[in-house]
Amino acid sequence: MFGLLKLFSFVVLLIVSVVTQAQPLHIDSLRYWTAPERTRMVFDVTKAANHQVFLLDNPARLVIDFSDTQLVKPLAQPPKHHNLFSRVRSAVRNKTDLRVVVDLKHNVSPKSFSLKPSKTYGHRLVVDLFAGKHKQVVSSRKKVQSKKVVTKSVNNKARDIVIAIDAGHGGEDPGAHGPKGTQEKKVVLAIAKKLAVLINKKPGMKAILVRKGDYYIKLRKRMEIARAAKADLFVSIHADAFKNSKVKGASVFTLSSRGASSEAARWLAKHENSADLVGGVKLADKEDVLASVLMDLSQTATKEASRDVAGNVLKNFKKIGHLHSHRVQKAGFMVLKSPDIPSILVETAFISNPSEERNLRSGKHQLKMANAIFKGVVGYFNTNAPADTYLALNSNKKHTISRGETLSGIAYRYGVSMTSIKSVNALANNQVRIGQVLKIPRG
Repeated sequence: MFGLLKLFSFVVLLIVSVVTQAQPLHIDSLRYWTAPERTRMVFDVTKAANHQVFLLDNPARLVIDFSDTQLVKPLAQPPKHHNLFSRVRSAVRNKTDLRVVVDLKHNVSPKSFSLKPSKTYGHRLVVDLFAGKHKQVVSSRKKVQSKKVVTKSVNNKARDIVIAIDAGHGGEDPGAHGPKGTQEKKVVLAIAKKLAVLINKKPGMKAILVRKGDYYIKLRKRMEIARAAKADLFVSIHADAFKNSKVKGASVFTLSSRGASSEAARWLAKHENSADLVGGVKLADKEDVLASVLMDLSQTATKEASRDVAGNVLKNFKKIGHLHSHRVQKAGFMVLKSPDIPSILVETAFISNPSEERNLRSGKHQLKMANAIFKGVVGYFNTNAPADTYLALNSNKKHTISRGETLSGIAYRYGVSMTSIKSVNALANNQVRIGQVLKIPRG
Protein backbone atom coordinates (compact mmCIF):
# COMPACT_ATOMS: atom_id res chain seq x y z
CA MET A 1 0.00 0.00 0.00
CA PHE A 2 2.79 2.40 0.92
CA GLY A 3 4.54 1.63 -2.38
CA LEU A 4 1.39 2.50 -4.34
CA LEU A 5 1.01 5.81 -2.48
CA LYS A 6 4.65 6.66 -3.16
CA LEU A 7 4.22 5.84 -6.86
CA PHE A 8 1.04 7.91 -7.01
CA SER A 9 2.78 10.90 -5.41
CA PHE A 10 5.65 10.64 -7.88
CA VAL A 11 3.25 10.55 -10.84
CA VAL A 12 1.35 13.61 -9.51
CA LEU A 13 4.61 15.56 -9.09
CA LEU A 14 5.70 14.55 -12.58
CA ILE A 15 2.41 15.72 -14.07
CA VAL A 16 2.59 19.04 -12.19
CA SER A 17 6.17 19.52 -13.40
CA VAL A 18 5.23 18.82 -17.02
CA VAL A 19 2.22 21.14 -16.85
CA THR A 20 4.34 23.89 -15.31
CA GLN A 21 6.99 23.58 -17.99
CA ALA A 22 4.30 23.65 -20.68
CA GLN A 23 2.86 26.92 -19.44
CA PRO A 24 4.16 30.13 -21.04
CA LEU A 25 6.55 32.39 -19.18
CA HIS A 26 4.88 35.40 -17.60
CA ILE A 27 6.67 38.71 -17.05
CA ASP A 28 5.18 40.32 -13.95
CA SER A 29 7.21 43.52 -13.80
CA LEU A 30 10.37 45.37 -14.81
CA ARG A 31 12.63 47.28 -12.43
CA TYR A 32 15.64 49.55 -13.03
CA TRP A 33 18.82 50.02 -10.96
CA THR A 34 21.66 52.45 -11.61
CA ALA A 35 25.17 51.85 -10.20
CA PRO A 36 28.50 53.58 -10.96
CA GLU A 37 29.71 50.72 -13.16
CA ARG A 38 26.51 49.51 -14.77
CA THR A 39 22.80 49.98 -15.33
CA ARG A 40 20.63 47.00 -14.43
CA MET A 41 17.21 45.86 -15.69
CA VAL A 42 15.42 43.17 -13.67
CA PHE A 43 12.47 41.28 -15.11
CA ASP A 44 10.34 39.47 -12.53
CA VAL A 45 9.29 36.24 -14.24
CA THR A 46 7.46 33.03 -13.34
CA LYS A 47 10.30 30.67 -14.29
CA ALA A 48 13.75 30.63 -15.91
CA ALA A 49 13.50 32.65 -19.13
CA ASN A 50 14.48 31.27 -22.53
CA HIS A 51 15.75 34.49 -24.08
CA GLN A 52 18.22 36.15 -26.42
CA VAL A 53 19.83 39.59 -26.05
CA PHE A 54 21.37 41.61 -28.89
CA LEU A 55 22.01 45.21 -29.99
CA LEU A 56 20.90 47.31 -32.95
CA ASP A 57 22.58 50.51 -34.20
CA ASN A 58 21.40 53.80 -35.71
CA PRO A 59 19.72 54.49 -33.38
CA ALA A 60 21.11 52.46 -30.46
CA ARG A 61 18.65 49.84 -29.24
CA LEU A 62 18.74 46.85 -26.91
CA VAL A 63 16.57 43.91 -27.98
CA ILE A 64 15.48 41.07 -25.70
CA ASP A 65 13.58 38.23 -27.34
CA PHE A 66 11.60 35.97 -24.99
CA SER A 67 10.36 32.58 -26.15
CA ASP A 68 6.78 31.53 -25.33
CA THR A 69 6.22 34.55 -23.09
CA GLN A 70 3.32 36.77 -22.10
CA LEU A 71 3.16 40.14 -20.37
CA VAL A 72 0.99 40.28 -17.25
CA LYS A 73 0.81 44.08 -17.53
CA PRO A 74 2.60 46.83 -19.51
CA LEU A 75 6.28 47.17 -18.64
CA ALA A 76 7.27 50.06 -16.40
CA GLN A 77 8.95 52.91 -18.25
CA PRO A 78 12.36 54.18 -17.08
CA PRO A 79 12.49 57.33 -14.94
CA LYS A 80 12.32 60.61 -16.83
CA HIS A 81 15.72 62.04 -17.83
CA HIS A 82 17.40 58.64 -17.28
CA ASN A 83 21.04 58.77 -18.37
CA LEU A 84 20.73 55.65 -20.58
CA PHE A 85 17.12 54.69 -21.34
CA SER A 86 14.67 56.66 -23.47
CA ARG A 87 11.73 54.26 -23.49
CA VAL A 88 10.80 50.58 -23.49
CA ARG A 89 8.53 48.95 -26.08
CA SER A 90 7.19 45.43 -26.48
CA ALA A 91 5.42 43.41 -29.17
CA VAL A 92 4.20 39.84 -29.71
CA ARG A 93 6.13 37.79 -32.29
CA ASN A 94 5.11 34.52 -33.92
CA LYS A 95 1.91 34.61 -31.83
CA THR A 96 3.67 33.15 -28.74
CA ASP A 97 6.99 34.98 -28.37
CA LEU A 98 7.64 38.46 -26.99
CA ARG A 99 10.15 41.08 -28.12
CA VAL A 100 11.21 43.89 -25.77
CA VAL A 101 13.03 46.85 -27.35
CA VAL A 102 14.83 49.44 -25.23
CA ASP A 103 15.71 52.76 -26.88
CA LEU A 104 19.17 53.81 -25.69
CA LYS A 105 20.89 57.18 -25.48
CA HIS A 106 24.36 55.70 -26.11
CA ASN A 107 26.06 52.42 -26.90
CA VAL A 108 26.32 49.70 -24.28
CA SER A 109 27.73 46.24 -23.75
CA PRO A 110 25.04 43.88 -22.34
CA LYS A 111 25.27 40.83 -20.09
CA SER A 112 22.29 38.76 -18.96
CA PHE A 113 21.77 35.99 -16.41
CA SER A 114 18.93 34.32 -14.50
CA LEU A 115 18.41 34.32 -10.75
CA LYS A 116 16.50 31.66 -8.84
CA PRO A 117 13.96 32.58 -6.15
CA SER A 118 15.60 34.09 -3.05
CA LYS A 119 14.07 35.68 0.05
CA THR A 120 11.26 38.00 -1.13
CA TYR A 121 11.98 37.56 -4.85
CA GLY A 122 10.88 34.89 -7.31
CA HIS A 123 12.58 34.00 -10.60
CA ARG A 124 14.32 36.95 -12.26
CA LEU A 125 16.06 37.74 -15.52
CA VAL A 126 18.82 40.31 -15.03
CA VAL A 127 20.27 42.38 -17.88
CA ASP A 128 23.35 44.43 -16.96
CA LEU A 129 24.43 47.19 -19.33
CA PHE A 130 27.98 48.54 -19.32
CA ALA A 131 29.03 51.73 -21.08
CA GLY A 132 30.78 50.99 -24.39
CA LYS A 133 32.96 47.91 -24.56
CA HIS A 134 34.09 45.90 -21.54
CA LYS A 135 37.65 47.20 -21.94
CA GLN A 136 36.35 50.73 -21.68
CA VAL A 137 34.46 49.78 -18.55
CA VAL A 138 37.67 48.50 -16.93
CA SER A 139 39.46 51.70 -17.93
CA SER A 140 36.66 53.82 -16.56
CA ARG A 141 36.73 51.81 -13.36
CA LYS A 142 40.41 52.52 -12.88
CA LYS A 143 39.85 56.22 -13.42
CA VAL A 144 37.16 56.29 -10.76
CA GLN A 145 39.44 54.51 -8.32
CA SER A 146 42.35 56.82 -9.01
CA LYS A 147 40.16 59.79 -8.14
CA LYS A 148 39.19 58.17 -4.86
CA VAL A 149 42.84 57.66 -3.95
CA VAL A 150 43.35 61.43 -3.87
CA THR A 151 42.43 62.62 -0.40
CA LYS A 152 42.06 66.19 0.78
CA SER A 153 45.05 67.51 2.67
CA VAL A 154 44.82 69.86 5.61
CA ASN A 155 48.41 70.94 5.12
CA ASN A 156 51.32 69.93 2.91
CA LYS A 157 52.98 67.76 5.54
CA ALA A 158 50.10 65.58 6.72
CA ARG A 159 47.32 63.50 5.24
CA ASP A 160 43.77 62.81 6.31
CA ILE A 161 42.66 59.64 8.04
CA VAL A 162 40.31 57.98 5.55
CA ILE A 163 37.20 56.13 6.77
CA ALA A 164 35.40 53.89 4.27
CA ILE A 165 31.70 53.71 5.18
CA ASP A 166 29.85 50.75 3.73
CA ALA A 167 26.05 50.84 3.78
CA GLY A 168 25.00 47.20 3.55
CA HIS A 169 22.93 45.69 0.74
CA GLY A 170 21.34 47.95 -1.90
CA GLY A 171 19.54 47.70 -5.23
CA GLU A 172 18.34 44.19 -5.97
CA ASP A 173 19.26 43.16 -2.42
CA PRO A 174 17.03 45.02 0.08
CA GLY A 175 18.52 43.22 3.08
CA ALA A 176 16.26 42.55 6.04
CA HIS A 177 12.88 44.19 6.53
CA GLY A 178 10.82 45.13 9.54
CA PRO A 179 7.24 44.20 10.47
CA LYS A 180 5.99 47.34 8.70
CA GLY A 181 8.12 46.73 5.63
CA THR A 182 11.04 49.06 6.41
CA GLN A 183 13.99 48.01 4.23
CA GLU A 184 17.43 47.65 5.73
CA LYS A 185 19.19 49.00 2.64
CA LYS A 186 17.42 52.37 2.96
CA VAL A 187 17.93 53.05 6.67
CA VAL A 188 21.60 52.02 6.70
CA LEU A 189 22.35 54.29 3.73
CA ALA A 190 20.72 57.16 5.62
CA ILE A 191 22.88 56.43 8.68
CA ALA A 192 26.00 56.08 6.51
CA LYS A 193 25.43 59.48 4.90
CA LYS A 194 24.94 61.11 8.31
CA LEU A 195 28.14 59.50 9.55
CA ALA A 196 30.03 60.76 6.48
CA VAL A 197 28.92 64.33 7.20
CA LEU A 198 30.19 64.09 10.79
CA ILE A 199 33.54 62.66 9.71
CA ASN A 200 34.08 65.23 6.96
CA LYS A 201 33.53 68.04 9.47
CA LYS A 202 36.38 66.71 11.63
CA PRO A 203 39.71 68.33 10.69
CA GLY A 204 42.15 65.68 9.52
CA MET A 205 39.51 63.07 8.67
CA LYS A 206 37.79 62.15 5.41
CA ALA A 207 34.88 59.80 4.66
CA ILE A 208 34.23 57.87 1.49
CA LEU A 209 30.89 56.19 0.91
CA VAL A 210 31.30 52.72 -0.58
CA ARG A 211 27.69 52.83 -1.77
CA LYS A 212 26.27 56.28 -2.54
CA GLY A 213 22.85 55.26 -3.83
CA ASP A 214 20.37 52.43 -4.17
CA TYR A 215 22.43 49.89 -6.11
CA TYR A 216 24.17 46.63 -5.29
CA ILE A 217 27.93 46.15 -4.95
CA LYS A 218 29.56 42.73 -4.64
CA LEU A 219 31.00 42.02 -1.20
CA ARG A 220 34.58 41.70 -2.43
CA LYS A 221 34.18 44.86 -4.51
CA ARG A 222 33.31 46.79 -1.37
CA MET A 223 36.70 45.85 0.07
CA GLU A 224 38.40 46.83 -3.19
CA ILE A 225 36.79 50.29 -3.10
CA ALA A 226 38.07 50.84 0.44
CA ARG A 227 41.54 49.69 -0.55
CA ALA A 228 41.59 51.94 -3.64
CA ALA A 229 40.77 54.89 -1.38
CA LYS A 230 43.66 53.93 0.92
CA ALA A 231 41.24 53.68 3.82
CA ASP A 232 42.57 53.54 7.39
CA LEU A 233 39.32 51.96 8.61
CA PHE A 234 36.37 50.11 7.04
CA VAL A 235 32.98 50.47 8.76
CA SER A 236 30.10 48.35 7.46
CA ILE A 237 26.65 49.44 8.69
CA HIS A 238 23.67 47.10 8.98
CA ALA A 239 20.30 46.75 10.70
CA ASP A 240 19.56 43.10 10.40
CA ALA A 241 16.79 40.76 11.48
CA PHE A 242 16.58 37.66 13.64
CA LYS A 243 14.06 34.83 13.73
CA ASN A 244 12.89 36.01 17.17
CA SER A 245 11.25 39.46 16.87
CA LYS A 246 11.96 40.17 20.56
CA VAL A 247 15.71 40.24 19.96
CA LYS A 248 16.96 43.82 20.06
CA GLY A 249 19.97 46.05 20.59
CA ALA A 250 23.12 47.15 18.85
CA SER A 251 26.15 44.92 18.27
CA VAL A 252 29.62 45.52 16.92
CA PHE A 253 31.52 42.78 15.12
CA THR A 254 35.06 42.02 14.06
CA LEU A 255 36.23 39.15 11.90
CA SER A 256 36.43 35.65 13.27
CA SER A 257 38.40 33.10 11.28
CA ARG A 258 37.23 30.22 13.50
CA GLY A 259 33.63 30.66 14.54
CA ALA A 260 30.92 33.11 15.52
CA SER A 261 30.67 34.12 19.16
CA SER A 262 26.89 33.69 19.49
CA GLU A 263 23.88 32.13 17.79
CA ALA A 264 22.82 35.57 16.55
CA ALA A 265 26.28 36.14 15.13
CA ARG A 266 26.13 32.86 13.20
CA TRP A 267 22.67 33.72 11.90
CA LEU A 268 23.69 37.21 10.79
CA ALA A 269 26.93 36.11 9.14
CA LYS A 270 25.11 33.42 7.16
CA HIS A 271 22.55 35.89 5.84
CA GLU A 272 24.98 38.75 5.15
CA ASN A 273 27.38 36.50 3.25
CA SER A 274 24.56 35.19 1.07
CA ALA A 275 23.94 38.70 -0.24
CA ASP A 276 26.06 38.11 -3.33
CA LEU A 277 23.75 35.26 -4.29
CA VAL A 278 20.82 37.68 -4.18
CA GLY A 279 22.76 40.21 -6.25
CA GLY A 280 23.59 37.58 -8.85
CA VAL A 281 27.23 36.82 -8.05
CA LYS A 282 28.65 33.71 -6.38
CA LEU A 283 31.01 34.45 -3.51
CA ALA A 284 33.95 32.18 -4.15
CA ASP A 285 36.12 31.14 -7.06
CA LYS A 286 38.57 28.25 -7.05
CA GLU A 287 41.45 30.70 -6.67
CA ASP A 288 39.95 32.00 -3.42
CA VAL A 289 41.26 28.99 -1.48
CA LEU A 290 44.85 30.19 -1.72
CA ALA A 291 43.81 33.82 -1.32
CA SER A 292 41.93 32.93 1.86
CA VAL A 293 44.98 31.27 3.41
CA LEU A 294 47.21 34.26 2.67
CA MET A 295 44.51 36.60 3.91
CA ASP A 296 44.16 34.80 7.23
CA LEU A 297 47.92 35.01 7.78
CA SER A 298 48.11 38.74 7.14
CA GLN A 299 44.82 39.47 8.91
CA THR A 300 46.54 39.15 12.29
CA ALA A 301 48.10 42.59 11.84
CA THR A 302 44.72 44.35 11.75
CA LYS A 303 42.72 42.28 14.24
CA GLU A 304 43.93 44.18 17.30
CA ALA A 305 43.14 47.56 15.75
CA SER A 306 39.71 46.30 14.64
CA ARG A 307 38.97 45.08 18.15
CA ASP A 308 39.97 48.40 19.72
CA VAL A 309 37.84 50.46 17.32
CA ALA A 310 34.90 48.11 17.84
CA GLY A 311 35.22 48.44 21.62
CA ASN A 312 35.16 52.23 21.39
CA VAL A 313 32.06 52.20 19.16
CA LEU A 314 30.28 49.74 21.45
CA LYS A 315 30.87 51.98 24.48
CA ASN A 316 29.21 54.88 22.69
CA PHE A 317 26.23 52.79 21.59
CA LYS A 318 25.67 51.89 25.24
CA LYS A 319 25.00 55.57 25.93
CA ILE A 320 22.12 55.84 23.44
CA GLY A 321 20.21 52.59 23.84
CA HIS A 322 20.06 48.87 24.46
CA LEU A 323 23.00 46.62 23.56
CA HIS A 324 22.40 43.15 22.19
CA SER A 325 25.82 42.16 23.50
CA HIS A 326 28.06 44.06 25.92
CA ARG A 327 31.13 42.53 24.28
CA VAL A 328 32.54 42.89 20.80
CA GLN A 329 31.17 39.99 18.77
CA LYS A 330 33.03 37.86 16.24
CA ALA A 331 31.69 36.38 13.01
CA GLY A 332 32.93 35.45 9.55
CA PHE A 333 31.54 38.41 7.62
CA MET A 334 32.92 38.57 4.08
CA VAL A 335 33.24 42.38 4.08
CA LEU A 336 35.57 42.30 7.10
CA LYS A 337 38.25 40.23 5.35
CA SER A 338 40.53 43.03 4.16
CA PRO A 339 43.89 41.91 5.56
CA ASP A 340 45.40 45.39 5.37
CA ILE A 341 42.50 47.50 6.69
CA PRO A 342 41.08 47.39 10.23
CA SER A 343 37.40 46.57 9.76
CA ILE A 344 34.26 46.52 11.88
CA LEU A 345 30.61 45.70 11.18
CA VAL A 346 27.97 47.58 13.15
CA GLU A 347 24.49 46.16 13.66
CA THR A 348 22.77 49.39 14.64
CA ALA A 349 19.59 47.57 15.67
CA PHE A 350 17.35 44.62 14.85
CA ILE A 351 14.89 45.80 12.23
CA SER A 352 12.76 42.74 13.00
CA ASN A 353 11.96 44.24 16.43
CA PRO A 354 8.91 46.59 16.13
CA SER A 355 10.24 49.26 18.51
CA GLU A 356 13.68 49.29 16.91
CA GLU A 357 12.12 49.47 13.45
CA ARG A 358 10.39 52.69 14.56
CA ASN A 359 13.71 54.10 15.74
CA LEU A 360 15.42 53.20 12.49
CA ARG A 361 12.82 55.18 10.55
CA SER A 362 13.52 58.30 12.64
CA GLY A 363 16.06 60.74 11.21
CA LYS A 364 16.80 61.98 14.72
CA HIS A 365 17.60 58.48 15.96
CA GLN A 366 19.64 57.74 12.81
CA LEU A 367 21.81 60.75 13.69
CA LYS A 368 22.26 59.43 17.24
CA MET A 369 23.52 56.12 15.85
CA ALA A 370 25.80 57.85 13.37
CA ASN A 371 27.18 60.03 16.18
CA ALA A 372 27.86 56.97 18.37
CA ILE A 373 29.92 55.40 15.57
CA PHE A 374 31.66 58.73 14.93
CA LYS A 375 32.67 59.22 18.56
CA GLY A 376 33.97 55.68 18.78
CA VAL A 377 36.08 56.08 15.63
CA VAL A 378 37.45 59.48 16.64
CA GLY A 379 38.18 58.23 20.15
CA TYR A 380 40.30 55.44 18.71
CA PHE A 381 42.26 57.62 16.29
CA ASN A 382 42.86 60.32 18.88
CA THR A 383 45.31 57.92 20.52
CA ASN A 384 46.17 55.68 17.54
CA ALA A 385 46.51 58.04 14.59
CA PRO A 386 49.07 56.96 11.94
CA ALA A 387 52.26 59.00 12.27
CA ASP A 388 51.92 60.72 8.87
CA THR A 389 48.43 62.09 9.52
CA TYR A 390 47.23 65.53 10.47
CA LEU A 391 45.59 64.12 13.59
CA ALA A 392 48.87 62.65 14.83
CA LEU A 393 50.87 65.79 14.11
CA ASN A 394 48.31 68.10 15.68
CA SER A 395 47.40 66.29 18.87
CA ASN A 396 49.09 66.12 22.22
CA LYS A 397 51.02 62.90 22.79
CA LYS A 398 51.23 61.23 26.18
CA HIS A 399 54.30 59.83 27.88
CA THR A 400 54.45 57.65 31.00
CA ILE A 401 57.53 58.28 33.14
CA SER A 402 59.84 55.27 33.58
CA ARG A 403 62.68 54.73 36.08
CA GLY A 404 65.69 56.98 35.38
CA GLU A 405 63.91 59.46 33.10
CA THR A 406 64.21 63.22 33.55
CA LEU A 407 62.13 66.12 32.27
CA SER A 408 65.06 67.43 30.22
CA GLY A 409 65.59 64.00 28.62
CA ILE A 410 61.90 63.71 27.72
CA ALA A 411 61.90 67.22 26.21
CA TYR A 412 64.96 66.31 24.10
CA ARG A 413 63.35 63.02 22.98
CA TYR A 414 60.21 64.72 21.63
CA GLY A 415 61.95 67.86 20.32
CA VAL A 416 60.10 70.28 22.58
CA SER A 417 61.15 72.64 25.36
CA MET A 418 60.97 71.84 29.06
CA THR A 419 59.00 75.05 29.53
CA SER A 420 56.24 73.92 27.13
CA ILE A 421 55.95 70.51 28.86
CA LYS A 422 55.69 72.20 32.26
CA SER A 423 53.08 74.60 30.90
CA VAL A 424 50.65 72.02 29.42
CA ASN A 425 51.00 69.82 32.52
CA ALA A 426 50.86 72.68 35.07
CA LEU A 427 54.14 71.55 36.67
CA ALA A 428 55.57 73.82 39.38
CA ASN A 429 59.14 72.45 38.97
CA ASN A 430 61.28 69.98 37.01
CA GLN A 431 60.55 67.01 39.26
CA VAL A 432 58.77 63.95 37.79
CA ARG A 433 57.86 60.59 39.34
CA ILE A 434 57.70 57.03 38.01
CA GLY A 435 54.29 56.25 36.49
CA GLN A 436 53.37 59.89 36.04
CA VAL A 437 51.66 60.58 32.68
CA LEU A 438 52.72 63.74 30.90
CA LYS A 439 51.08 65.46 27.94
CA ILE A 440 53.66 66.19 25.26
CA PRO A 441 52.85 69.40 23.35
CA ARG A 442 53.27 69.73 19.61
CA GLY A 443 56.78 70.48 18.53
